[in-house]
Amino acid sequence: MNATEPSTLLESPLHAWHLTHDATMAPRDEWWVPTHYDNAAKEYDAVRTHGAGLIDLSSRGRIRVSGSEAIQFLNGLITNDMKTLKELCWMPAVFPNVQGRLIASVRVVRIADEEGKKGASPVFLLDTEAATRNRVLRTIERFTLAGDFHVTDLTTATGQISIQGAKAVDALKQVFGSPWEEPGNEELRILNWNDAEVIVARATHTGEDGFDLITDAAHALSVWEALAGAGAAPIGFDAWEVLRIEAGISRYGADLDETLVVSETNLDDSVSFTKGCYVGQEIIARIKYRGHVAKKIAGIIFAEVNNAQAGAEVKSVDDREIGRLTSVAFSPKLERTIALALIKYQHLAAGTKVKVVVGDNLIDGEVTDLPFVKL
Repeated sequence: MNATEPSTLLESPLHAWHLTHDATMAPRDEWWVPTHYDNAAKEYDAVRTHGAGLIDLSSRGRIRVSGSEAIQFLNGLITNDMKTLKELCWMPAVFPNVQGRLIASVRVVRIADEEGKKGASPVFLLDTEAATRNRVLRTIERFTLAGDFHVTDLTTATGQISIQGAKAVDALKQVFGSPWEEPGNEELRILNWNDAEVIVARATHTGEDGFDLITDAAHALSVWEALAGAGAAPIGFDAWEVLRIEAGISRYGADLDETLVVSETNLDDSVSFTKGCYVGQEIIARIKYRGHVAKKIAGIIFAEVNNAQAGAEVKSVDDREIGRLTSVAFSPKLERTIALALIKYQHLAAGTKVKVVVGDNLIDGEVTDLPFVKL
């Protein structure tokens, strides 16, 4: 990035650090993000092989929701059951519209309750992709006048860092001290470190063990530098894209959008079928109980390296159109091209042979279970 490029895009609290460490920056979802630092292949290896990589996730949306009626309002808007979420835990959820289609996928983090006028009230942090931050805000802000329900967008006031890889725990212990009670799956800890509050949640974005750290913007750099000093290497979005495709993790704007019914998204662990009514619930439940969806995100693996691109048509062996590729990458782990794809239900079985249109050619592929890389 040079000085003549537009400055209207949002910048992470780590933006200056990225620039001084020779990151190549690019616009993505209204933010400047580092695409790579030196070599994307080395950055990939830092996570998959060497065990500790750092990803700047500050562009993700972080929205604080509180109030004595927060559970009631949120439970009517999302697919998972807010009533079951305990303090210092998180769960995945989806905001659907009235047609059961995807508005946004979120991670609902429950922080410690706070005292209010009506006694103890729950406090939540909604963590969502940068592309869906404004969608979530528009969906929930209209309820702020309807009761004891408060919404604050903390995105630009905070930073979010993810450390991914088998050695992530070792790096965290080195920074925050040992013994350190690490959070279990879908759990978090709130630490006081160098006069900063740091939320540490166990979460993967790569298929490897991982943790997300959220702190105020003023302290994000010191947390990042401490983790880098503990041996974690910075990872740009190019390497992360390969890692998340190998892990079978869908991304909004690439694999997911508002045209998909929630049941088609592979976000099954985000949906409760026992919680009762919420927006779009009837359609989502009807699809489940009829037995299948019309189409769904699946994996396609190719026998060799090729130049297939997202959007490419997928055909059956008898030349019928059955879907399209949504994300494509070369997998260093598997040494072949892999893709996420939206495929019609009748062709979702693992082992199904397909053909993908690449220019004037048809490339042989095979439907496979996700994730591609099983750790």
